[in-house]
Amino acid sequence: MKIIPLRFFWLHLLFWAVSTVFLVGCAVTAEGRPGDIWVEIQADGRVSRLEVAPNTTVGQALQKAKLSLGQLDRVEPPLVTPINEPTTIIITRVKEAFEVERIILPFEQKVVQTESLPEQVNLLAQKGQNGEAEITYRILYEDGVEVSRTMVNEMTILKEPVPEIIMVGVQKPLISYDIPGRLAYLLGGNAWLIDGNTANRKLVVNTGDLDGRVFRLSQDGKWLLFTRRENEEGQINSLWAAHLVDLDNPTKLINLKVKNIVHFADWVPLPGALRVYFSTVEPRNTAPGWQANNNLLSLDFSPNGWVSKLKTIVETNSGGVYGWWGTQYALAPNGEQIAFARPDGVGVLLDDGTFDVLLNLTPYQTGADWAWVPGLTWSPNGKFLYTVDHLPEEGLPNQEESKSFAVTALSLNARLPIHLVRQTGMFASPIPSPIIADDLGQRYRLAYLQAKQPEQSEVSRYQLMVMDQDGSDTQVLFPQEGEAGLEPQIVCWSPAPMSDTGLYAIAVIYQGNLYLVDVPQQAGEQSKVRQISGDGLVSRVVWSFNQ
Repeated sequence: MKIIPLRFFWLHLLFWAVSTVFLVGCAVTAEGRPGDIWVEIQADGRVSRLEVAPNTTVGQALQKAKLSLGQLDRVEPPLVTPINEPTTIIITRVKEAFEVERIILPFEQKVVQTESLPEQVNLLAQKGQNGEAEITYRILYEDGVEVSRTMVNEMTILKEPVPEIIMVGVQKPLISYDIPGRLAYLLGGNAWLIDGNTANRKLVVNTGDLDGRVFRLSQDGKWLLFTRRENEEGQINSLWAAHLVDLDNPTKLINLKVKNIVHFADWVPLPGALRVYFSTVEPRNTAPGWQANNNLLSLDFSPNGWVSKLKTIVETNSGGVYGWWGTQYALAPNGEQIAFARPDGVGVLLDDGTFDVLLNLTPYQTGADWAWVPGLTWSPNGKFLYTVDHLPEEGLPNQEESKSFAVTALSLNARLPIHLVRQTGMFASPIPSPIIADDLGQRYRLAYLQAKQPEQSEVSRYQLMVMDQDGSDTQVLFPQEGEAGLEPQIVCWSPAPMSDTGLYAIAVIYQGNLYLVDVPQQAGEQSKVRQISGDGLVSRVVWSFNQ
């Protein structure tokens, strides 16, 4: 027998031991370390299994399984939980979505008594129109199944409902008065015309859908320009003309084929001219409901319904500061010049359609979805513009928040503003009278509204005031002290003196009714006030000659 040396025996024994340890190690690596714990993970409709070492957290187990979590996902047990026994981990996938639901706001029906109709005669004064609102919901889904639906905010009104108004005639006649020319007023959604005497009133447009954004008589009183609400998507309203010649027969209405008129449309101020100037907007779903084009266009038409192509006077433009709201325009008495007013300035248009600013305005910061644009009119001789200036307040860090406003005259020659009356309020809207020929010579007067609370003129009621063209002889006309004030509006002068007093009168709307207020020649004289309607639904009034 062969004898193996002792040193080789120990080497052989060491080799055998190392080999055994290596094989055992390979077996452990393949089959898991002793003491590892089985974990089952349920996620995304599948089940996966793996082993983890004791005290491994749930979060670490998910990392080992290469499973990521969304911000809203839920895990049971919680991620920080240590694993020391076979465990089932459940991942619930949570997702959120936002859904906007549009709902219909039904219109209501109102029945109104009126002295404008014979007794028991009914008239649809205004067509009802449903409103529209939207509600935003937050919806939670767990593993693809809806589990909750929560309203995120209050209901947002997209379009207010328009009530249906039915007028019922009653015998409540007011005293009748002779008036010069023709006076048209908007009652509900219809246009009425008074011709020569307040008892002689005619319903001239009975469609029930006039929105009042445009309501203008031609200089000769034979045509009425107005806008009607539109129900089609992307359309606010449309522009129409009514021929007021044969009042014994239905009025002829002419569609001028123009849409989306919000701020301005008017006649060329020349007798017999059938030319209209207007500015347009682009409808939007967000407040205020449009984006102004700040343009100025014109068209001609004929009594038989022919309408010309549009002519561009001013191209679409940004409109300056807060130009999204829109620019106002005013045609000079001779029809040759055009003035403009926007939130940051007042001036005249040049021949090339550019803006010549005569008065730079500090835009008023409303903090809301509307912008302030001052009223704007021409003097009857075409030499002055009358508007409202926004004045600075001493010590105010942001002058856009100033509450100081002044009725202002702008001389086209001197190009200097003249502040006639300060602290009037933002809606003073000065309106010059026709040229008055009396013992004092050839002159004109200026009507304007005075805020009863000038420091809060945005929400204040107003009083009707009158003064001479130079700002002197200021008088309170209507209503008197102690009575409820007027809503902001555009008043209008009579085209000639009233026959019973020989004085010019101003048409004004008070508590929804039409009033005529005489203008005394001197301060201290009492003005005569005539109530013309009693329905409480009048919203616009215009007055013109009947030639």
